[in-house]
Amino acid sequence: MAQNMTANRPGTAITLRLCSLFLFMVMAALIKSASETVPPPQAVFFRSVFAFPVIILWLWQQHDLRTGLIPQNFVGHVWRGIFGTTAMALTFGGLGLLPLPEVTAIGYATPMFTVLFAAVLLGERVRLFRLSAVALGLIGVLIVLAPRLSLEADAVTRTATISALMVLAASVLRALVQIHVRKLVQTEHTAAIVFYFSLTATCLSLLTYPLGELTGWSALDWITPTWQVAGLMVAAGMIGGIAQILVTSSLRFGAASMLAPFDYSSMIFASLIGWAVFGELPTVAILTGAALVIAGGVLIIWRERQLGLDRSKSKANVPPQGTPE
Repeated sequence: MAQNMTANRPGTAITLRLCSLFLFMVMAALIKSASETVPPPQAVFFRSVFAFPVIILWLWQQHDLRTGLIPQNFVGHVWRGIFGTTAMALTFGGLGLLPLPEVTAIGYATPMFTVLFAAVLLGERVRLFRLSAVALGLIGVLIVLAPRLSLEADAVTRTATISALMVLAASVLRALVQIHVRKLVQTEHTAAIVFYFSLTATCLSLLTYPLGELTGWSALDWITPTWQVAGLMVAAGMIGGIAQILVTSSLRFGAASMLAPFDYSSMIFASLIGWAVFGELPTVAILTGAALVIAGGVLIIWRERQLGLDRSKSKANVPPQGTPE
């Protein structure tokens, strides 16, 4: 039945995908607004725990609460959770000091690293065409990062440089997430992958609560938020949960290879929201680098489609490229 729905309703699939991308950018804007006071691990906790009611309701509606949540590969879920939670925390940390379009552009590096990890960890054959596309994308990432890599920088600029490198590290970890999800979908139900990631992220982020006081590290020092900040974070969690559901639902009505190029429209949403909410405009370097990264990503998508590599299941359980989870 899923195959027939995929073939007959591409318009629905594209609409769901674009809505999810917009909501992920709204979520990122909410987290960015709260980032002046809320440390990244606490933001991850809010993002995860308040997505639970939405996810549980969705699983109940899909009749997956009983059969879909039985894990067959518990260790695989743990590793997926560790990589994904760390990537989320690094991205949230970067959002506090970098423009939203810049964070989005750097996030587009994930497919490049995924190709490399697939070759090393999964033994997939990667020929010259895809390696060239990866190289093109990584050149684009370097162009985006170049303004941050100054040797004669003040403290603010150095902090922004570290933030940009954090977002790049998050892209690497999200690539590892995709590799693990490719393995998980061989034995695990989609509902289990979505549910146990949220559960793992909630638990791991909560473990950082006592570390701030013990270590004195401000990045781990949880705060008692104001009602306004708490409202932003609760909304971010619920909107993130809805966005994740829309991503997954889009795969019921359209093939991953058809939907993947639409992920790059997140740059449009990031630019519009960044300008409207934070007064941020993408620089020439960001636009140029993003264009090269997008070109490399589209070439990879086209080549994988030509090779008949089916990514539909794995892409259902990770955020669109360039977006925070």
